[in-house]
Amino acid sequence: MAEGPLPYLQIVALIAAIGLSWLFWRLVSRRREQEDLLMGQIREREARLNLALWGSGDEFWDWNIRDNSLYRLGANQLFGQGSLETMSTDEWRNNSVHPDDLPRVQKLLQEHIVGHAEIYDSEHRIRGASGDWVWVRSRGKVVERDESGSPLRMAGTARDITAIRRAERERRVALEVLRSMSEAVAVIDLDFCFISVNPSFSRITGYSEEEVTGQNSNMLDSSQHSPDFYRRVRDILERTGHWAGEMWQRRKDDEEFLGWIEMSEVRDSLGMRSHFVAVVNDITDKKRAEQELRYLANYDTLTGLPNRALLSERLGRAIIRARRQETRVAVLFLDLDRFKDINDSLGHAAGDRLLKAAAARLQSTVSASDTVARLGGDEFTVVLEDVESLVAVERMARDILTAFSTPLEVDERHDVSITPSLGISLYPDHALVPTDLLKYADTAMYQAKAEGRNTYQIYNETMDAEARQRAAIISALRKALERGEFRLVYQPRMSLADGSITGVEALLRWNSADLGEITPTVFIPLAEESGLIVSIGEWVLGEACRQLKAWRLQGLTEICVGVNVSVLQLLRGNLVGYLKRLLEATELPADRIELELTESMVMQNAEQTTAVLNELRRLGVSLAIDDFGTGYSSLVYLKRLPIDTLKIDKEFIDDLTRDADDEAITSTIVTMGHSLGLTVIAEGVENEDQLNFLRQQGCDEIQGHWLSRPIDGDRCLAFIRAWRPDLLLPAVKVAS
Repeated sequence: MAEGPLPYLQIVALIAAIGLSWLFWRLVSRRREQEDLLMGQIREREARLNLALWGSGDEFWDWNIRDNSLYRLGANQLFGQGSLETMSTDEWRNNSVHPDDLPRVQKLLQEHIVGHAEIYDSEHRIRGASGDWVWVRSRGKVVERDESGSPLRMAGTARDITAIRRAERERRVALEVLRSMSEAVAVIDLDFCFISVNPSFSRITGYSEEEVTGQNSNMLDSSQHSPDFYRRVRDILERTGHWAGEMWQRRKDDEEFLGWIEMSEVRDSLGMRSHFVAVVNDITDKKRAEQELRYLANYDTLTGLPNRALLSERLGRAIIRARRQETRVAVLFLDLDRFKDINDSLGHAAGDRLLKAAAARLQSTVSASDTVARLGGDEFTVVLEDVESLVAVERMARDILTAFSTPLEVDERHDVSITPSLGISLYPDHALVPTDLLKYADTAMYQAKAEGRNTYQIYNETMDAEARQRAAIISALRKALERGEFRLVYQPRMSLADGSITGVEALLRWNSADLGEITPTVFIPLAEESGLIVSIGEWVLGEACRQLKAWRLQGLTEICVGVNVSVLQLLRGNLVGYLKRLLEATELPADRIELELTESMVMQNAEQTTAVLNELRRLGVSLAIDDFGTGYSSLVYLKRLPIDTLKIDKEFIDDLTRDADDEAITSTIVTMGHSLGLTVIAEGVENEDQLNFLRQQGCDEIQGHWLSRPIDGDRCLAFIRAWRPDLLLPAVKVAS
């Protein structure tokens, strides 16, 4: 009985032990579960942090100040594979931070650590894994301090801002470019309201940026254009994204200006149109200058009528239309009878007023579709198109004569009676080209004067009393070369800058064994007409080159020689090949040869001659336009031609200091030539007054009897050697 309770107590103790063991195991298991859950959360948070850093491209850094170690999370995202995740502070300082940026970075760190700055914020360069320098923005804060307040840990992030800094630099450069541009630049939204403008916009329009921001761009619309014009411009811009052209605009003070405007769309990174940019260049003054120059080049400054250049251009177009429509064109050449006597008696001012009155009388007599031009002096020309019959032309001639039967009002005190003489030529009856039509009308006009003046004459072949003489000259021309009847004379050219002799012009002379001395104005046109000018021109070139070579052997190495060239030499002969062989044979530098071509010759055949002129230019020779101002040049073609020199025709030089028109034309040609980068030479200078006027206008060189008449090669050599530019006395002009 005594042993009965013991087993019971043992069983109870065993059960209690088992229960305690289970409870302990349960507690341990729960703790492990909590630890696993906590570690999972930590890993999840770390994974999220990694994902966030990976998505942002940022680096997380943790600096253990006490251990002097730096832990970097996401460094490979920022700097590339191979970047260290853990490094010492010394390694970071010596190897990672750019040496130029390190002092500033350490200063910013120190200011935060000691409490002078709430956070650490720095932009500096860090070396990437590939060794290149990357701009970063690093921000951080002390996250742990000891009991005494000393920092233990500091954590933060670093972000790659290389692209941002580059974009910011480009933005600053672009902004500075816009600020420095002379053109007005405006940024406009899709509703055509101003977003921003540059300083030049304010200078040109008078509006400040504050005054236009948010305002519609139609505030600048001008009354020069209709509202439909501006609507069309905006429609084109919206449809195509671009518009460029001339447009009148209105300034703040209501003054209107002409602008060359280019507007283009700007698209965002998604390719969507976001706004427009307009660039405005004020071309008002430039346009006005171009119009004035065009006016001076094409219109007579005294009467406002077309001048010889514009007349010939219009006559050429009239002939083309008449040829196409099989109609006729009439040219009436008018000269005022005894105008010189009236001009001398009343004075040049009264003479000018008389010419203006005569021009007005002519214009009021003919129809608005007819062209009235002033060729110079007291010579006028009327071009009639769509001529029905010769009777209609004669009726117009009689109307003009009747109109001049009433005296012309010169001023309040003088009414002058003056009569015209008219000559008439017709296309295609008398000639097929403008120059011949003008020439034949001129011939008929002189016949009218011979008939007693104040009448008209129609050109016919009987008026050419020189017809048989011309045939004889052509016959003699065919023998002149083989007979050795040609010779060259040379007229020197002088620089107005320093008085030096810069070159000579070779001039052809002919003394026929049968006909005697024939002037160039007579035989050269006949040589061109007969085609003989090609062989004669080659002889002239060869002789001029041989003379130049002889001079160079005698020490004249800086002199160039100018030779006149005919259009037939350009179009029919092998001028380029001949000249190349000639230069090789004579061993002359190509730039010592200057070929002179008449203005009308080049402009009549601009398309055909341009190719040959370009070949000559590539050969190295210089090219000059001779007799400039007497033809009917196109400034567009003149600008395109590969020429170096303009030679002002003697016709404009003769009356310098006496004729305001010739002075205006001459100064205009000088200005125009210099604007095209050309050397300008005046021909036919005969006195000091002409010389002084040309020097004042900035003319480059002159030639004429004031300097020397054309002389043979030996006398020309003596003249050049004796020339003293420092004296410029008549005594040294040995050829005078």
